[in-house]
Amino acid sequence: MKTLKTILRRTVVALAALLVAGIAYAAWRSAAPAATPTHPPPSVDWSALPAAVVTVDSRRSEITIELPPVDLPAGAAGHHGVEIPAAVGELPVGGAIFGFRAEAVDASGRLLPADAIHHFNVMDPSDRELFLPISRRLLAIGKETGVVRLPWLLVGARIRRGERIVANAMLHNPTGEAYRGVRVRMVVKYTPEGRPWPLLAGSPWQLDVAFPVGDKSFDLPPGRSERFYEGSPAVPGKLVVIGGHLHEYGQIIELWDATASELIWHGEPAAGREGKTGAVPISTLYGLTRIGVHITPSHRYRVRVVYDNPTGGVVSAGGMGVVAGLFIPDRGAAWPSADPNDSLYQKDLRHFLGVAPPRARAPAHGGH
Repeated sequence: MKTLKTILRRTVVALAALLVAGIAYAAWRSAAPAATPTHPPPSVDWSALPAAVVTVDSRRSEITIELPPVDLPAGAAGHHGVEIPAAVGELPVGGAIFGFRAEAVDASGRLLPADAIHHFNVMDPSDRELFLPISRRLLAIGKETGVVRLPWLLVGARIRRGERIVANAMLHNPTGEAYRGVRVRMVVKYTPEGRPWPLLAGSPWQLDVAFPVGDKSFDLPPGRSERFYEGSPAVPGKLVVIGGHLHEYGQIIELWDATASELIWHGEPAAGREGKTGAVPISTLYGLTRIGVHITPSHRYRVRVVYDNPTGGVVSAGGMGVVAGLFIPDRGAAWPSADPNDSLYQKDLRHFLGVAPPRARAPAHGGH
């Protein structure tokens, strides 16, 4: 027979869960984003780009975004791996993303080591970013990121049926074995549209120390260095999920309310394999008494990254620092449309598509 203590403990746990759900639902109802407007397409001939293969496994609730195959020669390592040209596709379903991972296989279907994928990026060229008038980044993963999975009942990133996406990737192969016909893909876990969950569904956002446009990596000088960037959001709302991405020798990454001089979030990489830098854990900014951290266009927000390079020399393109997560606009806040004629939008799109000239390297400490 169950003891009174056990019954009380389970009752408290159940009540706490209901309280979280109640707070979340109330926040969602009061802070639900306005209907997504239909944006005019950018002046790009999308049919001229390679096609990404986008498939759906409804039984597993998975969307797979696969890029065209490439050959990966032996020794393609460092920051000079094999770039996979941007490919365009369309999402066949709508709903809310709550997890994703990247993988690569060769022509025989053999799974390549996880380290073979330097990065895989997916963007929506019709929507704008939260902090800049550039294309909205929908998904991004790197070799330090690992598998991303959030509580599917509580949070998710909205996606629309028919939404155009553009994806690119870079592969590495420090081994002596060449791989033929390598296909890199992102497997996305999603909740189908029409469900009463997730309770907190919003939009992906990011803030990078190398904003506004161009390469997001930078050279690392010897010893300790830091870099930052500041910006203001286009609309007010709440950050409900946040995480960060660093490269090797990264020590900390932070998000600050620069106007109020308040630290919003602090992240450090976990210990990786063989002493390498691991992924920065993802944090949820909600609990029993609050849902998210409110941000406003009247404030400036700073992403700050600190590195400690022990090699004694400059590590070319060895640094990166980006915070990203899930954002829910205030109720009634109209998300501005992307402006394809904006100069920053055009520069960023050309860079993503691989047709922009290389950006000059910036100093190790900077800001905007």
